Amino acid sequence: MQSILPDAVPDQQMPLPYLANREMVVEASDLVAQFGDGALLVAAMRASEARMIGNVARFCHWRQQERLITVLASTTIFGSVQ
Repeated sequence: MQSILPDAVPDQQMPLPYLANREMVVEASDLVAQFGDGALLVAAMRASEARMIGNVARFCHWRQQERLITVLASTTIFGSVQ
């Protein structure tokens, strides 16, 4: 299975997603289950649509989902390991 991560992500410092609640993780997991490798693109498109109509809250939500999908799909350890 091909990775859904963009090639540039491992070399860059990506901000970690803000998790307001556990439903965000469920939503990101559902997107990956439904769209597979296209989940990142779907989240980006939804963020773009929200931005175009001026819905800042939904834009930020979908940008966080993009970051969360990237983290979920990555084998890299982000943050500290306890």
